Amino acid sequence: MNKKQHFESGKIVGKTAAAGFQAGVRRTLPITPERAWAFLTSNEGVKLWIGSVPSLAISEGETFTCVEGITGEFRVVKPYRQLRLRWGKKEWEKPSTLQIRLLSDKPDRTTISFHQENLDNQDTREQMKQHWETVLNTMRQKTSDAGNEKEEGR
Repeated sequence: MNKKQHFESGKIVGKTAAAGFQAGVRRTLPITPERAWAFLTSNEGVKLWIGSVPSLAISEGETFTCVEGITGEFRVVKPYRQLRLRWGKKEWEKPSTLQIRLLSDKPDRTTISFHQENLDNQDTREQMKQHWETVLNTMRQKTSDAGNEKEEGR
């Protein structure tokens, strides 16, 4: 085994020096950033990525606790572009940092990116990676109806 192979084999996937374990998932959907934002901030969208909350104002400083036990606080809210928040499950010792970005260079396509850091271990990282993949797949299903006719017309 050469030095490069040894170095790579010693590195733990998803572990950073400064932010613990991290997970990131992104998907490009055939929708506008406005439609992506509207869905993410709707009751249906919030239920997907936060859980069931009685009422929620998505604004900086707003805190939440959902029925499923997820708690958090919005730190950055930039409509149609970015959400950054503390996000944690009740069984976690400390909350993570969750960042959701909407990236678009075409009016009918938006890449939605979930990036989570300060996770405590590889198992939590893998669980959250799976969770965000499920959220994005569900979001694709729920928002693609209007986009399908456009896609077929190409």
